[in-house]
Amino acid sequence: MSEQLEQGMTYAGTGINYKEMDPFKRKALGRALRTRRNLERLGFKVVEESYGESAIVIDVGPFYLVVVEEGLGTKNLVAEAMEEISGEACHGLVAQCNFAMASNDLSTVGATPFLAMLHLAVGNAKWLADKERTDALVDGYGDACDEAGCTWGGGETPTLRDIVNPSSAVFANCCIGAIMDKDNLLLGSRIEHGDAIILVESSGIHANGLTLARDIRAKLPEGYAAKLPSGRKYGEVLLDPTIIYAPLVDACAHLLHYAVNITGHGWRKLMRAKQNFTYVVEKLPEVPEIFRFMQEHGPVDDREAYGNLNMGAGFALYASPRHADEIVQIAQGLGLKALTAGYVFESERRQVVIGPLDNLTYDEEELKVR
Repeated sequence: MSEQLEQGMTYAGTGINYKEMDPFKRKALGRALRTRRNLERLGFKVVEESYGESAIVIDVGPFYLVVVEEGLGTKNLVAEAMEEISGEACHGLVAQCNFAMASNDLSTVGATPFLAMLHLAVGNAKWLADKERTDALVDGYGDACDEAGCTWGGGETPTLRDIVNPSSAVFANCCIGAIMDKDNLLLGSRIEHGDAIILVESSGIHANGLTLARDIRAKLPEGYAAKLPSGRKYGEVLLDPTIIYAPLVDACAHLLHYAVNITGHGWRKLMRAKQNFTYVVEKLPEVPEIFRFMQEHGPVDDREAYGNLNMGAGFALYASPRHADEIVQIAQGLGLKALTAGYVFESERRQVVIGPLDNLTYDEEELKVR
């Protein structure tokens, strides 16, 4: 690792190697496809195109039912470290991120989240006996549900000794949503040549790239207490909660063709739809200071950063250019910065081209999630 840190850091070098992870996803997806007809005994039907999207869509007749399961990743390890530094409970912040990871995936297909189930696995039951921590966690998750208009239905809290570190926990959750107007279903087949790409701001790192961020912390003499140019601590900024995009998508789903949650795989996710399009980015959103700091202290170059992190764009919306200004205004009305950043055109292969970064290009071979 030390040689890698001197030469420049990569996400794969931290152990998060999508070339090793994605083949399993594709294998599981292939087997899952063969189970799709099991729903027909209930009179339901899987929308086959949704396989490989961020959420699975089920046609139940008058509306679509949508289901997602997602995990938080390792952001709670930062919360634990910052609790030691600050003496304040930080798990409410990551509880929102845990919810947002699933609810934002629901939003990519146009669904409104209505039910959430929390999964919290611990290595020792004593982890749950910390009242300040669990009060913050419960309130944070509940507040996130309220923000999205979602009901918290329950969950599971297993104690997994010898699997989970006794001083930590594993966060995940399941979220269920509905698309009541079936015309608002968002899938890649709805993208059209000439569509606009609208990028919506992130609050920071959200919940992807934390393993890389933690490895950078190991290089900093002050660790998570290192100060960013704003004067805030590195660990404090890493804990900024993930934006919940459900209110935005609910407000403009009727104007949209497609949406992407920019999480793992970074801006490569812009070409998630399986149709052959080139996604040209002409304008970049403001890059939050956390990413500039990580790039400097990794170091992490632009190809690695934009290929794995959100770099200030947490969500992407695709729509006819005649609706782009209206969508931006809706976002602004909800307190979110958004910009019409580029456009889509038909091509022989899928690729993302980021013009302001010297036409930095990601080819379809660099995103194989289905």
